[in-house]
Amino acid sequence: MKKLFIALLIVPLLSFSVHKYYIALTEIEYKEETQSVQMIMNVFMDDIETAINQDFSIDLQLSTKKELKNSDEYFFKYLKDHFKIFINNQKFDYNFIGKEYDGNIVYFYLEIENVSSVKSIEVRNDVLIKYFPDQQNLIKASIKKERKSLFLTKKNDKGLLKF
Repeated sequence: MKKLFIALLIVPLLSFSVHKYYIALTEIEYKEETQSVQMIMNVFMDDIETAINQDFSIDLQLSTKKELKNSDEYFFKYLKDHFKIFINNQKFDYNFIGKEYDGNIVYFYLEIENVSSVKSIEVRNDVLIKYFPDQQNLIKASIKKERKSLFLTKKNDKGLLKF
């Protein structure tokens, strides 16, 4: 619990400086009224750019005038390969709603539609780990009024939350 508190405190502070830490946060929330699972993932822009440039042999040039016009396609391909969601023991594909840049952070907006209930969420997340072995991926989930968290690393890149 202490590590989680420290991580939640550090992530916002890191967005204002050159980072030496490798941490990403994914917030998952079930919206009962729309029967959808909405996710927001934030990662350091330079790290995700490095990973995608290496994996796809491209030069994204994020947040510049030369940024590739189809950068969202590369983001989505990368996320599909490295971020997987299972709800109630069933794999779900998510929609890539979009992205937003805020300083040196990229926010990805993802959504799974037609989810009638959530009893468990399994997350498999090895985003950035190939290029940054110290990468840590924090998952925070809110289902109805219940909140749970996972802390994923290179040694343990998947976890199960039961509600």
